[in-house]
Amino acid sequence: MTVTPRADSGPEAGTDAGTDADGSVVLPAARSTSPAPANPPEPSSDRFLAKAALVTIGLSIAGALLGLGRDQALAHLFGAGSETDAFLVAWTVPEFASTLLIEDGLAFVLIPAFSVAVARRAQGAAGDPVRALVAATLPRLSLAFMAVSGVLIVGAPYLVEALAPGLPDPRLAVDCTRLTATCVLSFGLAGYCSAALRAHRRFVAPAVIYVAYNTGIITAMFVLGGHWGVRSAAVGVAVGGGLMVAVQVPSLWRQLRHRGATEAGLGGEEARPMDLTLITTVLLFGLCRQSQVVIERFLASSLPAGAISHLNYAQKVAQMPMVLSLMLCTVTFPVIAQALAEGDTERARARVERDLALISCTVLLGTAAVVACAPQIIELLFQRGAFTAQDTAATAAVMRVYAIGLLGQVLVGALVRSYFSGGRPTWYPLFAMTAGIIATSWIGALTVGSWGVCGIAAANATGITVSALLLLYGMGPRSVPIRTRRVLVELSKPVRAAVVASVAGALCASRADSPVLGLVAGGTAVTVVFALLAWALRVQGFAPALRSVTRRLPHVRFR
Repeated sequence: MTVTPRADSGPEAGTDAGTDADGSVVLPAARSTSPAPANPPEPSSDRFLAKAALVTIGLSIAGALLGLGRDQALAHLFGAGSETDAFLVAWTVPEFASTLLIEDGLAFVLIPAFSVAVARRAQGAAGDPVRALVAATLPRLSLAFMAVSGVLIVGAPYLVEALAPGLPDPRLAVDCTRLTATCVLSFGLAGYCSAALRAHRRFVAPAVIYVAYNTGIITAMFVLGGHWGVRSAAVGVAVGGGLMVAVQVPSLWRQLRHRGATEAGLGGEEARPMDLTLITTVLLFGLCRQSQVVIERFLASSLPAGAISHLNYAQKVAQMPMVLSLMLCTVTFPVIAQALAEGDTERARARVERDLALISCTVLLGTAAVVACAPQIIELLFQRGAFTAQDTAATAAVMRVYAIGLLGQVLVGALVRSYFSGGRPTWYPLFAMTAGIIATSWIGALTVGSWGVCGIAAANATGITVSALLLLYGMGPRSVPIRTRRVLVELSKPVRAAVVASVAGALCASRADSPVLGLVAGGTAVTVVFALLAWALRVQGFAPALRSVTRRLPHVRFR
């Protein structure tokens, strides 16, 4: 998505936003009475954020649907047994890599850095600050990504033993891990491109990456699955990672070439070195958060075959509402970073509070639907081929427990962006996440013997909720100074609506014989009950979410 200022000269110039001939988002040009260099487009425009968020959400939905198709293909071709357990141990590598290198992790460091470079370029700084930043960081990061990939390939047997010591035959997991380890390099480069493009307010190419990634995996499974078995999925991870980079390179190249062509021959300042402490805190936080997956699979490896697969399928489906909700934060993160860089804490506070209200309302509606219709959802998505009715029952039970922690997952994802959006190192998010991981570990160890996979899911939900509460408590001097008490009061309203809606939806869904009718009845009941209660309770995030659905795109506002 290309964002350009509008150069209208009429009386309405600078008051509206639209699109140019190629579909790029056009923002109002800033009014100026002096011939100063053009200011960068105002990223906090409500209409711009609405359009960027909707485009990002639309493409993310496409990627998520392909992700479901990927999981369906895995379940159909290989079921939920020892082979899929082995692959899902290897799947830990891309799960960690996507969190550390694309979604969170380096994005918290690179987006603020690129935002500063883009602003300095727009102000007419000598040379090209963006190209200087790329020259100073990309070669070093690429070498680091290659080195880590190599270490993981060589050390795959030790990694599998550490992750899942209870696997009966670890050789298949080792083979898959060596293939998936290549994603550290490809995901690292993809995350770098995504951060640079988002700082330039280009959101289409970064949102397409999971479409390309899942397409590669699905294709590999169907083409190679007959000969290579579940290893074909690991090959797909390697191929899909390369596609994630390929779909972004043309757009990033255009951004780098634009200023370079006009500033050829001009000297410029060297890029400011990136803060090593900031990078350390960000990566440690990402590792700590993703270690929940390691704990789950470590505990589940001692359970009967299929336990890791049931956890994986349940988690993937249950997290769909969370993934879609956090797309708004992907768009507004550069906005908050810019506001803090300019010292405008009031604008940053207002943006964060609105984001929390909207994403909480959205994820709780999805949570109610997941809890109410879990058996119907799993049966429709997976119960075919090698995936049996017993697998459906086990996965649905786990998914309902997982869903309890979705609000905590969303709050952690949104709040941690506020902590790192100022581009300053802080250790508090790591402390909050460590406390949650300790809770997950102890509760999981105590409950896995009696509750099995449901005990592991309950531990996950409890641990992430502890981290979310600690992050909310710490907001203020360490981050954006939101009004925490007011936020908690507002959050309690959609929580109450979601509890009632999930009970009503489950009752309606259970009365239908067909899974399709059950899903329709349960989903309708959840939506109607949640909407009525949200309206009655005057939920803060409900009105913006409703307007984004019911009004035409040019009139959408986040207020």
